[in-house]
Amino acid sequence: MVLTTCDHVDQIKITAKADDVKGCDGCLQIGDSWVELRMCLTCGHVGCCDSSKHQHARKHYETTKHPIIQSVEPGQKWGWCYLDEEYLKELSIPAS
Repeated sequence: MVLTTCDHVDQIKITAKADDVKGCDGCLQIGDSWVELRMCLTCGHVGCCDSSKHQHARKHYETTKHPIIQSVEPGQKWGWCYLDEEYLKELSIPAS
């Protein structure tokens, strides 16, 4: 269930499961570390959070305009809409 006024939840098209996440796609390519991970809910890209050095999740949004990410950290089910700058509560990546 999504508790929000965000108008972009219709763009959620999950292509990956949180269990499959190995790390930040960008940081893994350059051999660097990250703080926490976020998954794009449009395409499944995994990037590091805004507290990370490279902010790959935000850079992915700026490049693609995919609006919604979800934390893939254990125990976290929240998401974020970049367009509305709004938290999305109780998101859950479904098993595929």
